[in-house]
Amino acid sequence: MVQVRFLPNDITVTCEPGDLLYDVATQAGVFIPTGCLMGSCHACEVELSDGGELVCSCITPVPSTSVTVQLLSDPTW
Repeated sequence: MVQVRFLPNDITVTCEPGDLLYDVATQAGVFIPTGCLMGSCHACEVELSDGGELVCSCITPVPSTSVTVQLLSDPTW
């Protein structure tokens, strides 16, 4: 089990490595906008704060170590 922390909400949840970030967020009550749910539209893009990497949460699995996810705000979505 690993911890995923969502900012700016400051919500931390425990989940299995390999779970999709989007699914973990949804189960935790954290809203991430979506479009295609296949990673093509980038509506669900979030920033992994430990490395600043931008990823699509709908196709990105939780790593095997704890991670902080910075939610982004895109007025287009």
